[in-house]
Amino acid sequence: MLALRLVRGSRPLVQLRRLLVAAASAGAGFLLLYVLAGATARPGGSFPQLLWALIPLAVTVQFAVAVARTDPAARPREGMDAAGLGPVRLTLVGAISTAVACTLGSSLALAAFLHLRGDLAGLPFDGAGAGLLHADRPLPVAAALTLLALIPMAASAATALALRPHTPLAPQTGLPWGIAITACGLAVEAAAGRSSAGMAAGWSLTAVGLALAGPGLAYAGGTLIQAVRPGALRLLAGRALQEEAPRLGRPLGALCAVGAGAVTAWALRDRGGLHVPLGPLTGPAAALVVLCAAATLLTSAVEVRQARAATRETLLGLGTPGTVLRTAATLRATALVVVCVPLSWGVAQLTSLALTR
Repeated sequence: MLALRLVRGSRPLVQLRRLLVAAASAGAGFLLLYVLAGATARPGGSFPQLLWALIPLAVTVQFAVAVARTDPAARPREGMDAAGLGPVRLTLVGAISTAVACTLGSSLALAAFLHLRGDLAGLPFDGAGAGLLHADRPLPVAAALTLLALIPMAASAATALALRPHTPLAPQTGLPWGIAITACGLAVEAAAGRSSAGMAAGWSLTAVGLALAGPGLAYAGGTLIQAVRPGALRLLAGRALQEEAPRLGRPLGALCAVGAGAVTAWALRDRGGLHVPLGPLTGPAAALVVLCAAATLLTSAVEVRQARAATRETLLGLGTPGTVLRTAATLRATALVVVCVPLSWGVAQLTSLALTR
């Protein structure tokens, strides 16, 4: 009950972020239901569809975790231990609020899906969606509810893991593992060729590798800013970026993977494109992945800004001009672009070569 009261009493901007999580969950849930409906008509060809549908599910979970990390209800406050809201209880509050938002999205997805199939009250849009959603075949209710439960369960579990008290690792720790997993993903794509299942598995490995390497890449961007006799401004920007690397790195790596996938799809447009077996929902699924990845990075940037609020106030109190802080922020953003754009382009080129060998 306490978690639900904290969720209900949050500020409008916090509620808006939760509604965005619910919208993303609705999109991912609708896609899973579409795959389930296709499996009732073509049981043998549903596995590649399910693999590709798990990618929007993964980015939705990542976005939900990023929103939970910026949630004031789950942030430790002075004196809250005495009221029984220690780190463990606050982690539970964050997980419950995430589960509520994702459950709302899953419920909306189920209602929209059944409505388009004509299972609730007639066929909307002159029955245009009935054939696409295989309304002529019964929908397995237990399987549908199980698939929809995956989203809130995975998101709340990931939120609990992200919010639990732990000592953060150095940003460089994941860099070699990320490079190795990215290389494995490219190797899987080269071995599988244009096979839908193999390409989905290879791209997923590449995305995981880039996400693991992201903190190290962001830390390298901070080192780049401070290279060759830095002044006070570059030192401020570089060290701030190195401090922010653990929070920004993984969303940044995931966005690099999405960018690399988009460049690959553009490069292969004249060769049949990417064989994504999601039919008419391929475009909406790709849009969901791009929007969730971008929103996750922006939400992580909000978390970084909240974490640096005390430092920023201290610098302003010491007489630091506001233009200096804005210029330092611009330098950090420029360094991230300089590091990530060539990386995304390089991974896209390697992926294109692997798929067209």
